[in-house]
Amino acid sequence: MEDRNKLKAAAEAILFTMGDAVEADRMAAALEITTAELQELMAELMDTYQSEDRGIQIMPVGDKYQMCTKVSQYDTLIKLCHVPQKHVLTDVLLETLSIIAYKQPVTKSDIEAIRGVSCDFAVNKLIDYHLVCELGRLDAPGRPILFGTTDDFLRCFGVTSLDELPTIQSEMMEEFREEAEKETTNIGI
Repeated sequence: MEDRNKLKAAAEAILFTMGDAVEADRMAAALEITTAELQELMAELMDTYQSEDRGIQIMPVGDKYQMCTKVSQYDTLIKLCHVPQKHVLTDVLLETLSIIAYKQPVTKSDIEAIRGVSCDFAVNKLIDYHLVCELGRLDAPGRPILFGTTDDFLRCFGVTSLDELPTIQSEMMEEFREEAEKETTNIGI
């Protein structure tokens, strides 16, 4: 019986990990059992999920099996989808976003030249948050992608246009420049 439970656990792991429907013969090969034995095993698993009133089920899809949500749980899932996901803007993300907002359209290499470090993660996260988007490509060797802010950016920051962004006073700009120079000399750049 212990071996049977291990096979069931392995079958669940396969279906959960793969996400899509998995061919019966492929699963049987991975579990080192015959297709007929797999069909019995899957029938037992399907009965277990049904009898225990779980939120998920295993469904046969032709000659494949797939783990999926039970129809009875759709209302709960819809409620979850309507709850807005709160995004956290770290200092790195805010710094990258401000560079994009003030310098747009801007390439990743331009952002990296200002920040002094790679910006791939930050830009990708800002794209995921729908605060930044691709505006096109620069007409230069390699045709780098140009980035700019989105309408969601304007809404999130309570402005109707980029013209409403605060301007940086020249004294403050000089202060920022001096601080940046101190930082670079302190770390030996």
